[in-house]
Parts: sequence; structure tokens; C-alpha cells
Amino acid sequence: MQAYEFINNLIPPLKLTDKTKMALGWMEEIRTDVLPVVEKGKFLGLLNEDMIFDLNDPERQVGEIMPDHANCWVFSDKHIYDVLKVSSEHQSNVVAVLDRESTYLGVVTMEDAIAAFAESLSIQSHGSVLIISLSMTDYSLSEISRVIESENTKILSSFITSDPLDDSKIKLTLKLDQPELRHVKATLERFGYRILDHYQEETGISSEEDRIGNLLRFLDI
Repeated sequence: MQAYEFINNLIPPLKLTDKTKMALGWMEEIRTDVLPVVEKGKFLGLLNEDMIFDLNDPERQVGEIMPDHANCWVFSDKHIYDVLKVSSEHQSNVVAVLDRESTYLGVVTMEDAIAAFAESLSIQSHGSVLIISLSMTDYSLSEISRVIESENTKILSSFITSDPLDDSKIKLTLKLDQPELRHVKATLERFGYRILDHYQEETGISSEEDRIGNLLRFLDI
């Protein structure tokens, strides 16, 4: 799941000599508020519509505006996780992708990156999500798996984040293959694990909005 696999070829780069009115036209056409600025194969940064509106002159050239987020990029062979990390650091909806010679290749949108991330975490698979609090020194996925599998349940994916309320703790988020969590929770608690939260799958077909909500809860965003 490398960054180049998710380049969105529908998003064109702007040149310094392009008119700002053309940039706004492209933004409207592809329904985005930001475009990359590239000159002679080099990524210069991102231009958003507010910067163009502030200039208030549709005949001015893109080169007359200093683009933002010149460091909002990843190398093409980086994992999709790195794309999400850079996006978060720069609070940007797109991340540029460069080859190892620093030549611009395209951009990855956060919509595509999150979809890829969700697929890698089996978030759309049937089942449930369980969040456990524990010390890093007590963390053993094999031991936790053994306890969970004793209830005829398997771990589809796992994700570790720091606990903002306790530096000595981590939060372990598990995607499980069974929708019913009652027995799994009881068994984990019997073995001394503290359950922070859980999300069980609702019956019926989930909408796209529901799936996005499930993903955000899974990532604890």
C-alpha cells in the first residue's frame, strides 16, 4: 500500500504562469479547494481558494502567490500511513507524492487515503471494535489473541495509540470478526484487561456516512 498506488490523476497541478481564474475554474470543476503548484517537475506547495480570493484579481498569475505547505509531501514508496501522518501534520486534504529524485508525480487525497487505510484495518468487514487500556509493558498481542480466541473470536486487525490521559498507558484498538462482544469483554476483564469502549455492528446495511463514522470511531478521532 504505497503512496504512488493512490495518486489521484483527476487533480491537475498548477504552473506559476497559470491565471488564478483558471485555478478557480479547475477547483470548481473537480470540487476541491486546493491544488498543487508545480514548476519544471518540482513541487512548490499548495494553493487554496482563499489565497486566490484574497488576491482579488482573476487575471493575476499563480506565481504571484506564495503557496503553502511546501513540505506537505511523501516519497512514492512510502506507506499510506505516512500519507495520513503528513496530512494530519499539515492539516491538508491532499498530499503530494514525489519520486526519489524529488520529481512531482501527483497527489493523494485524504478521501482515497482514508479508504485505503480502512481497507488495511478490515474496518468494513463484519464484526465489532474493542478498545483496551493497558501499559506498554503488559502489551502482548499473542496473549490477548489467545484470550479472545478462547471465545471463538478472531482479531482481524489491531491499532495502538497513546493514551492522552495517562502517559504510561496505551490504547489498543481491535477489530474482531464477531458482532457480539458480551462474552469476549467478560473474559478479557476476568484476565485483568480494562475495556475503555466498544462498538458493535448494527443490523442492516450501513450507509456510506455510517461507514465513515465507524472508521472515525475506530481511529478514535
